[in-house]
Amino acid sequence: MTPPPLETAPLEPVSTTSPDKNAPGRTPPDTATSVTAKSGSTFYWPMRLLPASKRAAMFAIYAFCRRIDDIADEPGEPADKRAALDVWRRDIRDLYVGGAPGSPLTAALKGAIERYGLPRAEFEALIDGMAMDVAGEEAGGMQAPDLDTLRLYCRRVAGAVGMLAIRVFDRADPATERFALALGEALQLTNILRDLAEDAELRRLYLPRELLRAVGIQGNDPDEVLAHPALPKACEALADLAEARFAEARSAIAGQARGSLWAATAMMVLYHRLLKRLRAAGWRDLKARVRVGRRESAWVAVRCMLGIPPAG
Repeated sequence: MTPPPLETAPLEPVSTTSPDKNAPGRTPPDTATSVTAKSGSTFYWPMRLLPASKRAAMFAIYAFCRRIDDIADEPGEPADKRAALDVWRRDIRDLYVGGAPGSPLTAALKGAIERYGLPRAEFEALIDGMAMDVAGEEAGGMQAPDLDTLRLYCRRVAGAVGMLAIRVFDRADPATERFALALGEALQLTNILRDLAEDAELRRLYLPRELLRAVGIQGNDPDEVLAHPALPKACEALADLAEARFAEARSAIAGQARGSLWAATAMMVLYHRLLKRLRAAGWRDLKARVRVGRRESAWVAVRCMLGIPPAG
């Protein structure tokens, strides 16, 4: 589902456009900078060190992602969540047909869209991804989707961010698009492997059923699957898929990681380190938080910005 330099002028206060103050996703006004900083995102320093206009665009994209993600994740009726997502669909559509922004966040998004030519379809894909979670909720939660459905979900909630980001980074050639989509899937699969316990609390289980069945796990119930002794084998299989996507991303931009894609390279390095740590931990204690610290994130971001990216 992202942030960035050195002197940060806060963007306009971020607000949702949900029609009711109690609607899902409605939060007090905040700045996009503080939304990003408070998130604890691994992406914070790669985004924080971007030039001002790119930082502002990425903060706006990040704040949008957080808002629609909150709609899907916070308590509430699925019908209310769908309605809140539909408001965002309308607001995004209006930005592309000459409508006036209806909130500080949509004003910030409009500036990013106009400056960097951000495609409407990618914003709509992000909303579609959140809608998949809401639809799954009505069926008791998204649980053990087939691999094709999981990849579609990754394309929407992560690949779309990558496709927006590369335009902010002034790169939208076919090779860089392949990089963005492969990296987006790698990052989302890593998130899934990191957040198993947290997702289970929402009655969600993103591990694909093919991998579960292959190791002898027949059920889809999140609590039962997470307690199954074969869970680490299923996680390792998904980690293998993530590794393959990381390799695909590296190959797509071989020799080009130092220029305008340095921030994306930093994200790739940081998340690959996270995946390696998850594998080392072995999914034995799902409550133990495996993460990359802010100091390490800052160090990696600075190295990448200087054109000397460290090993992942």
